Amino acid sequence: MWLLEGFPGLSVACPSLLGIMAPPGLHTVFIPGLLCSARLYDPHLPAARTHGAVTVADRRRDDTIHGMAARLLDDAPKRFVLVGLSMGGYVAHEVMRQAPDRVIGLALISTSARPDSAEQLDNRQGQRQAVLDGRFDELVEAVFSVLPDPVNVADEHLRAWWRLMAHEVGAEAFMSQLDAVMARPDSRPGLVSITCPTAVIHGTGDRLITPDNAAETADAIPGAVLTLVDRAGHMLPQEQPVAAHAALTALLDRVTASS
Repeated sequence: MWLLEGFPGLSVACPSLLGIMAPPGLHTVFIPGLLCSARLYDPHLPAARTHGAVTVADRRRDDTIHGMAARLLDDAPKRFVLVGLSMGGYVAHEVMRQAPDRVIGLALISTSARPDSAEQLDNRQGQRQAVLDGRFDELVEAVFSVLPDPVNVADEHLRAWWRLMAHEVGAEAFMSQLDAVMARPDSRPGLVSITCPTAVIHGTGDRLITPDNAAETADAIPGAVLTLVDRAGHMLPQEQPVAAHAALTALLDRVTASS
């Protein structure tokens, strides 16, 4: 791996679509995470648009990761840059299995290549039951406490952002997403086969998917750039937008230079 530094709060180690019109250039497809709407990427779409077109994938209509990836590929251009956060990263791994030659750049944010552990499966089953019991709103509020870095838990703007996204997705789509996530395969065996420029971006305060997951992924992908962002948890793009912007822009610049 390579080692880069230079942004505050940032340490770097390297080793159906909603369209937004933009000038010709790259085409970047963003995949939101579990219970996150397209607004997850609002802070980063303007920067991505400076490199070309931008679309945000819709993962609310399928109940398998395979189906989400297949729908994305049906709607996406022939070649594109792929950005996935959390569950969006799981979908990105599936896209790499189905059509690796179509992806010219890859950003994996706050995600993991591992399947769910027994503890994670139990937790998701509990969330599923809470929704069935009519406690979706209660669940949305409870989950927020573990999403940001502990230093950001009191940020009411972050909480409001999370609440809005969760209700835009809704309980029914959330149930389908839970089913998809619980049944996903282990993506680690395929990491060594990824050859496009890749950025792995993760918050050091992520309590849902710990940073060792990111290190494992970056170590396995040839030439991947691992960016660890301080004072950021699972909501990294909102918690530290400047650092996230820098890491994503660096990837898009790499892809542009290699195109």
